[in-house]
Amino acid sequence: MRILLVEDEAKVARFISQGLKEHNYVVDVASDGDMASEFTYVEDYDLLIVDIMIPKKNGIRFIRELRSNGINTPVLILSAKDSVEDKVEGLDTGADDFMTKPFAFSELLARIRCLLRRNQENASPCLQVADLTLNPSTREVIRGGRHIFTTNKEYTILEFMMRNVGRILSRTLILEHVWMDSYNTGTNVVDVYINHLRNKIDKDFDMKLIQTVYSVGYVIKGEE
Repeated sequence: MRILLVEDEAKVARFISQGLKEHNYVVDVASDGDMASEFTYVEDYDLLIVDIMIPKKNGIRFIRELRSNGINTPVLILSAKDSVEDKVEGLDTGADDFMTKPFAFSELLARIRCLLRRNQENASPCLQVADLTLNPSTREVIRGGRHIFTTNKEYTILEFMMRNVGRILSRTLILEHVWMDSYNTGTNVVDVYINHLRNKIDKDFDMKLIQTVYSVGYVIKGEE
């Protein structure tokens, strides 16, 4: 699942982002409203976590613009503003939930799960490339009717690639999304995990789904 965190306080953003990535969410961080708008028009997110008091364009205006442009991605407001009036304004603007700071991280995770479950009721739960399917709700991976076991890192990479079918993903981009902010661009860990995935989902099949774009990175697509 891919989440956009809109938070201008660097320490708070780092804490939330790292915690979510440890629970296998893919997280992008926007530090102001304009950056958040740019992200949402380029990428498809499963959930947005939005602070109200952010620079350039506050959270309320950002959410209002999203809804007016037909973007119905679930929004969780996470803010230090805790008055009834603030909560009513946020929910009336188009947010799906409102949580105040300080907060318990376990509660944040529970609210995220709730919003994602609610959103999945109205959408197909499975990602598919050719005869490979991945169900984010159950973490089940199947190719050609065969169930495939993946480790947490393998699953996260595969889901990231399947949510970006046909898009060339650089090694650095995969590192940033899967190994959080602490990574060494000189490492070959991405290549190692890609090889693991290939052995599991491509080795025994004529059609190879994971393809190498030399000197750039990797892409998954359902055609040679």
